[in-house]
Amino acid sequence: MIVAIIPARGGSKRIPRKNIKNFNGKPMICWAIEEAQKSKLFDNIFVSTDDQEIKEISEQYGAIVPFIRPADISDDHTPTVPVISHAVKQIDTLYKKVDFACCIYPCSPLLMASDIKKSFDILKSSDKNYVYPIVEFPHSIFRSMRQADDGKMEFVYPEYELTRTQDLDETFHDAGQFYWGKAEAWRSLKKMHSGGIGMKIPSYRTVDIDTEDDWRRAELYSQLNLT
Repeated sequence: MIVAIIPARGGSKRIPRKNIKNFNGKPMICWAIEEAQKSKLFDNIFVSTDDQEIKEISEQYGAIVPFIRPADISDDHTPTVPVISHAVKQIDTLYKKVDFACCIYPCSPLLMASDIKKSFDILKSSDKNYVYPIVEFPHSIFRSMRQADDGKMEFVYPEYELTRTQDLDETFHDAGQFYWGKAEAWRSLKKMHSGGIGMKIPSYRTVDIDTEDDWRRAELYSQLNLT
C-alpha cells in the first residue's frame, strides 16, 4: 500500500493553531491534503494528530484519521521519524501493510503534486531509503560570517575569505515539504536526511512557516501561482 501521512500537532506556539489557521480561504492543512489527492499516487491519505479539531477538519477534506497520536510523541521535541514510524505501524495493523509512505508537512501551501510524483519515481529506482526536496542556499555558507560583541566581523571559514563564491561547492537545505520513504525505513527509525536523496526545487516554491512574516510571504507566493 502507498500512503501519505500528514503529521499535524495541535500545539503550535509561535503561530497558534497554525495547522488549521485560515490560509487564502481554507484551513492550512487542507492545502497539503488536496495536493496529495491531486497526485493520484496514494491508496489513502492519513493524518496523525493529537487534536480533535484537526481530526474533524482533515476528515472533512477527505483524509483518514483512524487514531489519535499518543502524547509522548506529540510534544515540541519529538522528531518526525518516530511520528511517521508510529503511524506506519498503526496503518499496518488497522488496514494493510504499507510499502511506501510519504510524510507531508501540514504547512506546505506551495507543495506541488508534480514534485511528489517526480520524487516517488526517484525513490522507486533507488537503493536509498528516502527522497525529499532540497533548496540551494542563496549565498555560499563557506563565505558566512559571525559578528563579535564589538561589531567586528569574522569568517566562519577563514580559509575561504578570498575565494570567489562561484568557485565554492553548492550547498543545500531541506525544503521542509515532504519526505518519501520506504516503509521498512520508517518502521526501523532509519535516519531520514543522511539516508536519503535530495531533489532540487526552486527556492521561490517553498517557505518554512515559523513566524507571522513567513506566513505572509507564503500567502503572497501562493497568490502569484508560481510554477
